[in-house]
Formats: sequence, C-alpha cells, structure tokens
Amino acid sequence: MNKPIMTDMRSEYAKTLIQVGKDNPNVVVLGADTTDSLKTSNFGKEFPNRFFNVGIAEANLVTVSAGLAVSGKISFASTYAIFLPGRAVDQIRNNIAYPSPLGKKGLNVKLVVSHGGLSVGPDGGSHQQIEDIAIMRVIPNFRVFIPADTIAVSKLTHLMANEYGPFYMRMARSKTPLVHSTSQDFQVGKGITLRDGSDCTIVSCGITVHMALEAAEILQKEGISCRVLDMFSIKPIDNELLEKAARETGCIVTTEEHNIFAGMGSAVAESVSDSYPVPIKRIGAQDMFGESARDQEVPLLLEKHGITSFNMVKQVREIRNKKL
Repeated sequence: MNKPIMTDMRSEYAKTLIQVGKDNPNVVVLGADTTDSLKTSNFGKEFPNRFFNVGIAEANLVTVSAGLAVSGKISFASTYAIFLPGRAVDQIRNNIAYPSPLGKKGLNVKLVVSHGGLSVGPDGGSHQQIEDIAIMRVIPNFRVFIPADTIAVSKLTHLMANEYGPFYMRMARSKTPLVHSTSQDFQVGKGITLRDGSDCTIVSCGITVHMALEAAEILQKEGISCRVLDMFSIKPIDNELLEKAARETGCIVTTEEHNIFAGMGSAVAESVSDSYPVPIKRIGAQDMFGESARDQEVPLLLEKHGITSFNMVKQVREIRNKKL
C-alpha cells in the first residue's frame, strides 16, 4: 500500500460543526474543559451565544445538553471518551436516552468524544477508554458510531445533525490515515465493503480499518482473498451485510480498539450467530487495562494486545482451517 495521508479527526469535527451551525441555527455545542483540545472552542468564536463550556462537570454537560434539546436545540456535547460515558452513564441513560417526548426515542443530543481506545498513549491506562462501546450499545435509543477517518467524521457529523435522536461517536486522539473517498455514502446501520474477497472477512472499525486493509494486501500475496468491512455503525449493526459475508467467506476476524468483551466483535458475533454461524476470532484489548505509552510507543502497546495488521494476517490464516 502507498503511504497514507494522515489527518486529524478533532480538527475535522470542529470544522464540520461550524458548517452545520451555519446550516442550522438550532445547533448548539457544549464542552467540559476540553474544548481547546477537541477544538470545539472554534465554534464558540463563530457562534458565542450557542457555545457552552460547563467546566470539569461531565454530568452537568449531559444534563445541560438534554435541557437544551428539550427546548428545541440540537445539542453536540463533547469531551474525552473516558469522561463520557465513563463518568456520566446515569445522566446519559436517564436524561438523554429515557425521555421520549411525543413518541420520539430519546432526546436530540449527540455525544461526540475524542481520545478513545489504547492509542490515547501517554495519558495511560486510566484514560484509555476500552469499555465505551459496551456501555453505549446496551442503552436503548442510542446509536453508536466509530469512524475510521476524517471523511467519515465529517459525513457522520452532518448525518447526526440532520437526524433526530441520541448518537454516540468516538474519535481517535492521534492522526489517522484516510481510507474513504469523499464520494463515500454513510448511512445509519449500514457497513461499508472496502475490499471484496472470498476466503475470509475482516470486520473492522476506527483505527483498525486501515490495518485490516494492510492485512488484506499481505494475504493477497499469499493467494488468500480477504474481504474488508468498515463497520463504523456498531449500533444498529448491518445484519444483512454480515450474513452475506458469513455465507460467502465462511469465517470472520473482527478488529477493534476496545475490550474484546461486549464491543464491536461481540456485536458481530451476536448478529452472525442469529443468521449464519461461522467461526469468528475477535481481536482487541485482551480484557486488561492499557498502560502509559509515549506517542512513538503506541504501536508497541497495540501490538501487546494483538491490534496489528500482522496479527490479523495470522488470525486469518488460522481461522480458515476452522471453516465448516
């Protein structure tokens, strides 16, 4: 593969917020003392009366966002993943997801976080959020996204702004390689086939999507045809696309920057077990907390948990022997 173009999700998110803010005067943006890091403070410079920094008070961030949504606003609330939902799951559940005015499902609040997964690096295990997919996908009415690149971030931000209801979207701290074209369409509950193949499917999300494409390239040189899916929409998940992959390739490897329990891989396994069960191997954090890693050491931390293209290659080779 050619050397990828690296771009910053936080910058793209902040830029897109200003775009949707210009399109819709009901869009408001909230933060919790991390607005400079997430660059959402730029929205405040553009629209000072529609920007609220509540300080280090994540429960209040959620509740104020809910209150603004009740008043007819479209609330985008952002901070680090470890703080949402880490500190405020009660408020998220009971103040955003549970209220359903006029028969709608939940309130019109978009929780968009940064610094998800092990790649947070220097902030250490206390700040490396590897449980958020598990938490958010079991809360009724929430939809859960993990974009792979800045193109996905921009298009999903527009999508959330235009569609009623609560969403959770997790971005990476570090720059990420572009994997999508600007013409790519994104829909709620629809995965994307980035590469076709017949011998195995790698289902990926977030920073692991580019790794999966690298793994498929290596496997192709060995004569193994590997399908690659970007399952950015983890809830709702694309049951139809997963069943098709299971039937046509006979085995699946999942990759994510999250605990292997109750994350995207578990959602894939649940879906496939209901439709067309095949052997599945889940790659992710191995049910253990992360640890401090300087930026240049993050690849070593990911390697410790098997979150590498080389481990994907290894697991594809092995799981093909278990096909029915």
